[in-house]
Amino acid sequence: MERKNAWEKYPEGKREEVFAFAEGYKKFISDCKTERECVTELVAQAKSAGFENLDEIIASGKTLKTGDKVYAENMGKMLALFVIGKQPLEKGMNILGAHIDSPRLDLKQNPLYEDTDMALLDTHYYGGVKKYQWVTLPLALHGVVVKKDGTVINVSIGEKEEDPVFGISDLLVHLAGEQMEKKAAKVIEGEQLDVLVGSIPFLSEKEEEKTKDAVKANVLNILKEQYNIEEDDFLSAEIEVVPAGKARDYGFDRSMIMGYGHDDRVCAYPSFVATLEVGTCEKTSVCLLVDKEEIGSVGATGMQSKFFSYAVAEILEAMGGYSQIAFNRAMSNSKVLSSDVSAAYDPLYASVMEKKNAAYFGKGLVFNKYTGSRGKGGSNDANPEYIAELRRIMDENNVAFQTSELGKVDQGGGGTIAYILANYNMSVIDSGVAVLNMHAPWEIISKVDIYEAKRGYAAFLKEA
Repeated sequence: MERKNAWEKYPEGKREEVFAFAEGYKKFISDCKTERECVTELVAQAKSAGFENLDEIIASGKTLKTGDKVYAENMGKMLALFVIGKQPLEKGMNILGAHIDSPRLDLKQNPLYEDTDMALLDTHYYGGVKKYQWVTLPLALHGVVVKKDGTVINVSIGEKEEDPVFGISDLLVHLAGEQMEKKAAKVIEGEQLDVLVGSIPFLSEKEEEKTKDAVKANVLNILKEQYNIEEDDFLSAEIEVVPAGKARDYGFDRSMIMGYGHDDRVCAYPSFVATLEVGTCEKTSVCLLVDKEEIGSVGATGMQSKFFSYAVAEILEAMGGYSQIAFNRAMSNSKVLSSDVSAAYDPLYASVMEKKNAAYFGKGLVFNKYTGSRGKGGSNDANPEYIAELRRIMDENNVAFQTSELGKVDQGGGGTIAYILANYNMSVIDSGVAVLNMHAPWEIISKVDIYEAKRGYAAFLKEA
């Protein structure tokens, strides 16, 4: 069945709202390239919008009531926002769940070394990447260094005009005969993804004093003088290597955005904005932003952690009604849009897609009944009753939407956080924005799609 192009809703002269929303999103993904940066920025915005810290509410003994706005933060890398609804929490929540981590390179704990008068940083790639895409690009360093006394040093080097950038070298084509014969997965090996960071040796004032690994020593001297970082501090650092530079308009018509980390901040941002915009609804609204989705949602800040369930229990307690049965009902009666991206149809690679069941640029919010791979393995498979309800909500609110699968049946597949929330017996479906170049350093999305996603998320919060 054919879905209309969403741009038809916004003819010339009526696109200001779409483009204005895109500008806010471009700033967000340009400024927030790590999960920590996302949480820091969104907490600041939430506080400005009147959200209170759940820890402070617990400490004060405050009773929560309809209209109260609460946020819970987990280790600086996971965030849950609650707007208390008119109905008891036992009636369920309307949840927008997205992830804020993205594929990248992480520095190893002992990363800095010297080889032939070059200083390099050793990395381990994070998530599913085509390793060959990460060479010969300007890269930036983002993250934190935590010193033994607990001092936290925030790192962001490579984004300002006056900053240096870094990079990973590649073999010149003149000598790449053997390399060009390799399969794409082997053209660049994981241990070749080391970042070049310096080439000037440290020079002692006394010529007779020779410095071992002088280039490395010079880099360490710069780190100490400019950032108060010593070599041992890398042991307790979390530094991510990401593409340097801002998100940009893409195409003559500026209808698209090229940026790093669309997967999945292109769903996290409209989820957050929709939660702030809709205010108090019948049911409690939740925006849940998680870490570690790209590596299986594991760890204390991934969706498989107990953080969200603990936060819901505390909300119930602060509303004066916690019990195990009340918690069970609150979770089981909830409805979720697992807000994650879909692969956009690319005419240059049409062979991996099935046209009738693919996501397209400009067709609006995407619903995936299931993800998984080969026989729906590892997927959440949404019930048709829930999909029918969502169809009604989207149509009644004039939200452009489409349905999709992740490629042909035997071509591959993927997953999201949907199945984890479904374990609580929630109604869950994947929904998000179509992305080209997914998991590449620079991804592409359509401005009208992210705008329709925001509108769809707002309608869901108000009416599901």
